[in-house]
Amino acid sequence: MNKLAAVPTLLWIGNHQVPAAQGETLPVIDPATEQVIAEVANAGSEDWLRALELADAVQYEWAGWAPRLRSEVLHEIFVEVMQRKDEFATVISTEMGKPYAEAFGEVAYGAEYFRWFAEEAVRIPGRIAKAPAGTGTILVDRTPVGPVLAITPWNFPLAMATRKIAPALAAGCPIIVKPAAETPLTMLLLGKVIAEVFGKYKVPSGVVSIITTLQAAAMSEQLLADSRLRKVTFTGSTAVGKQLVRQSADCLQRTSMELGGNAPCVIAADADLDLALGCALQAKMRNGGEACIAVNRFFVHEDISAEFIDRFTQAMAGYRIGHGLEPSTTLGPMITAVQRDRIAALVDNALTGGARATTGGIVPDRPGFFYPATVLVDVPNNAAILHEEIFGPVATVSTFTDLEDAVARANDTQFGLAAYGFSENVHCAQFLAENLRAGMIGINRGAISDPAAPFGGVKESGFGREGGTEGIEEYLNPRYIAWT
Repeated sequence: MNKLAAVPTLLWIGNHQVPAAQGETLPVIDPATEQVIAEVANAGSEDWLRALELADAVQYEWAGWAPRLRSEVLHEIFVEVMQRKDEFATVISTEMGKPYAEAFGEVAYGAEYFRWFAEEAVRIPGRIAKAPAGTGTILVDRTPVGPVLAITPWNFPLAMATRKIAPALAAGCPIIVKPAAETPLTMLLLGKVIAEVFGKYKVPSGVVSIITTLQAAAMSEQLLADSRLRKVTFTGSTAVGKQLVRQSADCLQRTSMELGGNAPCVIAADADLDLALGCALQAKMRNGGEACIAVNRFFVHEDISAEFIDRFTQAMAGYRIGHGLEPSTTLGPMITAVQRDRIAALVDNALTGGARATTGGIVPDRPGFFYPATVLVDVPNNAAILHEEIFGPVATVSTFTDLEDAVARANDTQFGLAAYGFSENVHCAQFLAENLRAGMIGINRGAISDPAAPFGGVKESGFGREGGTEGIEEYLNPRYIAWT
């Protein structure tokens, strides 16, 4: 039985499934088998302009809905997604490659954004005060920014979209979602859930559209040149994020950019080594390392480095590669051959420069885009792998003697998304928390993502925040009303 048979393959425009106007399709490939598992609509200009036209037409009607009613819609979507956890997890694991257990966890995490922002929809802030000069009243409220374009990545095909869709809807904005071409099925399945809920509540047609396409660059260029679009939110590479910001300049759209990372982890001499090792594996190997907040660079005090490297290597060597739906699999494939080969090239470059692999480092001879869990030590400072986002199951381990030097080395990157530190000394832990330069800091923990917390970075890791009470502000404009 084909477990993907019930997954939609057409575009969602105006609460309805429609084929691409030109009738074209794009293939979806299982990265564990390299086989085509579906053909979905490949949208063109006519399709995404139709989606924008509908979003523009319904923006004020949707904005005028009572916050409580928008909240109920979002909560209903949360309930429906959670009732279909197995279906969503199966789709995610098949098209993206991650082990089923991790895909199942992503469903719960991704759905939680609908519940969180269902609650935030009724708490949009405002204020009223007497003017200091006594000349009247200052009233400030928040209004929706208008139609939104959300461009989402392949590594978390549900969660990276829900944390954009949910706050946009809560704020009263219509949204057009462009999922990654590698993983469109998850979002098309979510479109089915949303359409069912929208039909129940009679949500205006055009509040959510889902556009799958191979023409991502043409789509963003055309939509960002259209003044009807008022915001773009993007998760992906820094290079593409910079291009989108440039394109937004002509129409001055609001932008939110969650871009690349090169997360360090500093492990002090007084760290709880058992805790640090468990969290290190969690922070490195979640999603097979294909996560923007994954640790790339471990800095370990020389007093404990030998034990850390030995135990970390043993744990990494224990990861079992395979199809995500196989119960024994703990490490799925990389998303594409290009991504796998890029990781291999970074490792090979480091090895050529004098680094040593304590485990892994060789592409397995089998179908699928697999790369083994790998640990590199003695990596030269000029190796590209220390300065680029790896986005795979490879960790570098360096040693240090002075904590301030370790933090300086950790901060020596153009990225600033996430950073981690481990110490049992409160003063040392505070030093790490205050001096690591990133938008998110994990102290004595390897999992930091939480729908109730603001997710985002500094420097070339972008700007804007997703989640938390801050997340909905990205979709709202403050409005000042002077009242006599």
